[in-house]
Amino acid sequence: MTGSVDQDRLEVPAELIRALEAARRVLVVGHVNPDADCLGAMLAAGATLRDQAGKEAAVVLPPPGVPQKLSFMVDLAAGLSVGQAVVADDDTLLLMDTARASRANVSGDLEAFLAEGRAVLNVDHHVTNTRFGSVNWVEAEASSTSEMIFWLARKMGWAVSPTTATLLFAGLHADTAGFSLSTTTQRALRVAAELVAAGADVARIGERLYRSMRSSEFALARLLYDNTRVTLDGRIAYSTARFEEIDGTGCTGADIDDQVNIPRMIAGVRMALLFTEGQPGKVRVNLRGEGGTSVVEVAQRFGGGGHVNSAGTILKGPFDQVVRQVLEEAARHLDAGPVRPPGEERHDFIS
Repeated sequence: MTGSVDQDRLEVPAELIRALEAARRVLVVGHVNPDADCLGAMLAAGATLRDQAGKEAAVVLPPPGVPQKLSFMVDLAAGLSVGQAVVADDDTLLLMDTARASRANVSGDLEAFLAEGRAVLNVDHHVTNTRFGSVNWVEAEASSTSEMIFWLARKMGWAVSPTTATLLFAGLHADTAGFSLSTTTQRALRVAAELVAAGADVARIGERLYRSMRSSEFALARLLYDNTRVTLDGRIAYSTARFEEIDGTGCTGADIDDQVNIPRMIAGVRMALLFTEGQPGKVRVNLRGEGGTSVVEVAQRFGGGGHVNSAGTILKGPFDQVVRQVLEEAARHLDAGPVRPPGEERHDFIS
């Protein structure tokens, strides 16, 4: 790997810099059900704005909290105001990793907030971002929103502490699936190296993200393995967990994170889906594509969005009906696309 980290840097919009410099109090907000990238970007930005820019900063988290395995990230942000917050008249909202206003973890009407001319700074890397902010910095080619916060700190001349480096590395590592997805660019790897040089605790991140399951999380994973099915043509793998099943493991909807990778593991699958009912009658659908398969169109047809190969949506309705409708749409989507390359393995089992 050659070249410096600044060789193909992301350019931070001047209007975002001006808005942050003018802000008095910044509320850092993410999407509902925040994942590692969302949390890493939020917590790192909040801590850096407080420690390096001298701002009053607070990070807003959803009432159910965060997945058990990501709680260490919140613990790292010692001294930072984290939790629920009341939006004051002069607050600036810094919205992280959120593709649509309706997905923001904000109590109240964000559209009305925008209509009042309030500052909403939209920082995201989802290709389906609707550019809803008063300032929009959307980089669909970025590996993660955490990578974007690294470039923001770089542009502003803010030092990256070991804690901030750990948070950003965790977000970048998780959103690239351990540097295994096509989003793992040379730039992303250079940023990761810079974060390690700044003191990112790689061993701790690896242990907490991948080798620290609590008994309830292990029970949830075992449930999802048991519930995994593959369609007869071998193109789609999916798993399901109803509300009472999740509750029976000792987990909650907040613990649904990257378990879609369980059905995704099966060779030959073009699309993996995870259906989970975190609340009765409310079904979260996670979709992943393999072999260049785009899944975002399926999510969009049900009001969702995300990335080309990684997307999701939330639907209300009877669980079985949601599963059937989404699987039918997924099959139609694959029928309209390229056929499976010859010689790939087929799995003929279904329940």
